[in-house]
Amino acid sequence: MTLTRDDLWSLEEYAGRRAEFRQQVLAHKKLRQVALGAHATLYFEDQLTMHYQVQEMLRVERIFEAAEIEEELEAYNPLIPDGSNWKATFMIEYGDVEERQRALANMGGIEETVWVQVGDGTKAYAIANEDMERTRDSKAAAVHFMRFELSAQDLAALGQGAQVHMGLDHASLANSVTLEATVREALCKDLDI
Repeated sequence: MTLTRDDLWSLEEYAGRRAEFRQQVLAHKKLRQVALGAHATLYFEDQLTMHYQVQEMLRVERIFEAAEIEEELEAYNPLIPDGSNWKATFMIEYGDVEERQRALANMGGIEETVWVQVGDGTKAYAIANEDMERTRDSKAAAVHFMRFELSAQDLAALGQGAQVHMGLDHASLANSVTLEATVREALCKDLDI
């Protein structure tokens, strides 16, 4: 379900609610992140995470005009899952800037190697960066936006309790994980199952 202006608080109202809302969102996000190794993480988005993101953008940019609020909603609504997919921000994270730059220089195309697998089904590779190209030559960006489209078989298997596996096949960070039950449960709330 996408966000509308009616879902948002005014800047003044948000100022009063911000601390409590932030705590709610941070707790919610803890169950929506999947580490694919030491340097790669998927942060799964939903209506609540995007509500927070939009409110923060409006606050920081001091946006209160209706047309500008609609622009923010148009930018962030595509990151809300729509019942048959998961949407995530994929981040390649290194604490040291130089180390990150060296690593990213050899990760071109990494966004095309991230996948989700339900049970023993077929891997669903991410549809990445629909908003813009983020890999240049052999160098990757540190942030990618991804959508994982799940098949009818995947959705049925999830409804029957199938495990979820996620990973990436890029040689520099190849790894896979099986989701913990609490994370699986949180992500399944995004789906029509």
